[in-house]
Amino acid sequence: MPTGPKGQKRPADVIGNAVKIMRIATGEEDDTVQDDGKDPAAKALGAKGGRERSKRLSPERRKEIAREAAKSRWAKKAALSEK
Repeated sequence: MPTGPKGQKRPADVIGNAVKIMRIATGEEDDTVQDDGKDPAAKALGAKGGRERSKRLSPERRKEIAREAAKSRWAKKAALSEK
């Protein structure tokens, strides 16, 4: 089932989605975003971490990490296709 930006349940079909939007627009249904329980400051620091790490790594090390990640992705894809 499709989800909204914060993981809310959304109708999978076009008509169901249109009905939900109409109910929200007319005030029959509330479209509040549920709190995910995470600290906003911690989320901001977490998003910052990847950029800081990439600044500290040398270009060679970043390439090495990218190669390993690609190898891992292709290995998973090959294992799935063999089944």
